[in-house]
Amino acid sequence: MNVTPKDLLDAGVHLGHQTKRWNPRSKPYIFDHRQGISIIDLEKTHAALEKACVFVENLVAHGDDILLVGTKRQAQEMIREAAAATGMPYVTTRWMGGTLTNFETIKKSLAKYKKYQAMDASGELGKFSSKEESAIRREMARMTRNFDGIIGLTALPRAMFVIDTNYEEIAVAEAKRVGIPSIGLVDTNSDPTQLTHPIPGNDDAAKSVRIIIETIVAAIQAGLAHRETRRATPAETAAASATGEVDLDKVVIPAGLKDVVEEKPVAKKRPARTSGANKAAVTTDEV
Repeated sequence: MNVTPKDLLDAGVHLGHQTKRWNPRSKPYIFDHRQGISIIDLEKTHAALEKACVFVENLVAHGDDILLVGTKRQAQEMIREAAAATGMPYVTTRWMGGTLTNFETIKKSLAKYKKYQAMDASGELGKFSSKEESAIRREMARMTRNFDGIIGLTALPRAMFVIDTNYEEIAVAEAKRVGIPSIGLVDTNSDPTQLTHPIPGNDDAAKSVRIIIETIVAAIQAGLAHRETRRATPAETAAASATGEVDLDKVVIPAGLKDVVEEKPVAKKRPARTSGANKAAVTTDEV
């Protein structure tokens, strides 16, 4: 992690809410109260951010996905950019109740949305009556707003990252209920105990939100890089195995190419032995 406490200070991460709005459970992360504003301890913020980045990097490196959530105005575009840079699922329009706790129903809605998309792409949708087509397109527009960022989800994500736990209260509660670890930017008016990895900081200023998101994105990208290095090609795996550098049982091998790696080397033919008489004959001829 390349972010320093000074970088956090320059971004205004230390500026909390008014003291009259503070949550007593955020007290461990507050440095002082000055001029009616709670000041966040950036040393603790930096330590929490570093710990969260290690967790995120390890999780992604092992092939798991993280759901990025930010529906408040300041975070929407940044979360979309983060999702585009990492390929992670995201929610930026609004949190659909039951996204995690009722995921089986959500999967059925996603399947229906994909079906409509396929019908639209193939031109089959145009075969319906105008009234039916209009109704389906209205439903597709609604589904696009709600499901566009999670259309690729086939199973529950292994973790969730949120901006502003008060704003995403339902999402945080659902993650806690299904046992999904949560990472999030927590201001002084929020309860940090609701998150597995709280990052105390200003969740209203765009610069503060951006520096936290960019740091988490860097951790995700590092995890993705590690994930790729764990997937060695069959040729590389066989060569490394011959030198004793790689354990084949621990390497992920594409199913279609597995036979290439497991192919046994052809045994070398031994040279024919020469008898003593033949040796003598050879020696005589040479003389």
